[in-house]
This record gives sequence, structure tokens and C-alpha cells, in this order.
Amino acid sequence: MKIKRLVFVLFFAAAFLSLGRPLAAFQGVIMQKDITVAAGESQDNVFTLGGNAVVDGTVRESVVAFGGTITVSGEVGKDVVGLGSRILIKSTAVVKGQVVALGGTLEKEPGCTIQGDTVYFKGPEIGDQVLKGIFSWSLIPVILIIKLIIVFVWLMLALVGAALLPKPLALAPGELRKSFWLVFAIGFLAHIVFIGLIIFAALLSIILIGIPVLLALVAAAVIIKVFGRLVVFYFFGESLLRAFGSRNASAIGIVLMGLLVFSLISFLPIFGFLFGLVMNIVGWGIAIRTKFGTTENMFQKKQAVTPAAPAA
Repeated sequence: MKIKRLVFVLFFAAAFLSLGRPLAAFQGVIMQKDITVAAGESQDNVFTLGGNAVVDGTVRESVVAFGGTITVSGEVGKDVVGLGSRILIKSTAVVKGQVVALGGTLEKEPGCTIQGDTVYFKGPEIGDQVLKGIFSWSLIPVILIIKLIIVFVWLMLALVGAALLPKPLALAPGELRKSFWLVFAIGFLAHIVFIGLIIFAALLSIILIGIPVLLALVAAAVIIKVFGRLVVFYFFGESLLRAFGSRNASAIGIVLMGLLVFSLISFLPIFGFLFGLVMNIVGWGIAIRTKFGTTENMFQKKQAVTPAAPAA
């Protein structure tokens, strides 16, 4: 579970870097292309996108990079994580958390101290296992374009949904945190029922009566999927803000941050597909359980109010 959380932290970092100005509100966080924490200096967190992060001093929490390099000769209070980065942990370095490298290279000099786990997935090994026999390299640009179009569509839906439904989107993630597996079970059952209804309506379409039913089912599925996905976006965005101690962001900002996180994860081969599938089931479950964010649990019976006994 710790490793999974670290992977998500990596993608949350990319969401931060992409939001620009709103991130300036976070104090103690360096977000630049090239970052140097000199000896004797200290920072809370360090994030870089395609740049070089050099830590000779102290980073109280985490160092995160997309591409570029991470060089640590000082102290990191939590984790060092990188996606496609060259990570160098020098002999004088002290990392009190974990070191996670997804792709890129990882080099640890003798004498360095890493108190947590070291997780290293070589880029070529991942590509060979995931892409072999499934995708041709010639199809990757086409797949990438399709994914970017899908992200753009979700961006439009996120802007409209967050503007129109801020309160329902704010209510539903709380139930997701409290009852994740129950929400997943509801979503899974809803998919089974929906598939059965689609098959039934398709059979009825032979005699025309099933066509309106089929169209109604498709429309309902689209509405449930869109609302559920927006709740998932809100959940990721809100979780990230909470982790950094901020609770004042707008619904639009939270949803957009969650969209960035979700989109980055979805670009991963195989894992991104499985992640999207699970989150789709969860989205259906949370939409149904909260009745589109209007109640915490639509299946919970309301307790009847017992009238007070008349005074003697």
C-alpha cells in the first residue's frame, strides 16, 4: 500500500506543476525546472518537471521529479520519487523514507542511508512486458492522440460540471472515503444490471419497442458516468490539497487538479486501463449510492420521528 501511495504522489506532483499560479499559494514548496537546495538550506518539498533537482541541504518532506535528474547528497525527510528520471543518491545522502524510480536510472553510492524501501522499475523492462504482443509502436502516436482528445472532452465536462454542481461534487467524495469497497460493489452490480438491461432492450429493438428503452438506458449511463467521473476527479484533487494542508480551493480548481492526476495515470499502458476501469466502476457506485451527491446514502432508511407524548 505504501508503494501505491508513492506512485500516486508522483502523479499528484505533475498536477501541481501544471496548475501554475494556484500553486504559488503553497508555502515552502519549490516548483521550478531546475532546483538547488544548497548546503545549510532547507525546504519543505521539491517538485521539478524535466529539470534538475540537487539537494545538498535538507528537504523536510519529499523530492519528486518527472524526467530530468535528482541528485541527493543531503537529507530528505520523506521520499524521493521519479518518473523517467536519473536518480543519484550520493554516499553522504540520508533519505528517511522510500526511493521510488519508475523508468530512468537509479544509482546509489556506497555509504548512503535509505531508511525505507527502494523500488526501481527499469523503463525498457516495463515497455517489453507491457507492450510486447499488445501494441505496435506504430500505433502509439494514434493512441496518444485519441487519449488527448478524451482528456480535452473531460476537461470541458469538468469545467461545466464543477460550475453547476459544486455542492453535490463536494458531498459525494466523503462517502467514497468512508465506504470504498461498498461503493465499488454497488458500481460493479450496477454494471451487471445495466449490461443485462442493454441486452434485453436490444432484443426488444427487433420489434421497435426496445429502441426508446435502449436510448434511455444509454442516456442514463452517460449521465451516471459523467457525474461519477467528476466525483473521482474531485476526490483526487481534494485528497492532494488535504495532504498539503489547503482547504480553500474552489470546486473547479479541485476538479481540474483531479483531472490532471487521473489523465496522467491513464496514460500508463495496461495499468492506466485497469485504473480507469476500476474508477469507472467506483464512479457508478458513488453516483448511485449518493443519488448524484444529494444524500450520503440513498439506501439508508430514515428514522421515523416519534411524536412527543401529550402532557398529562
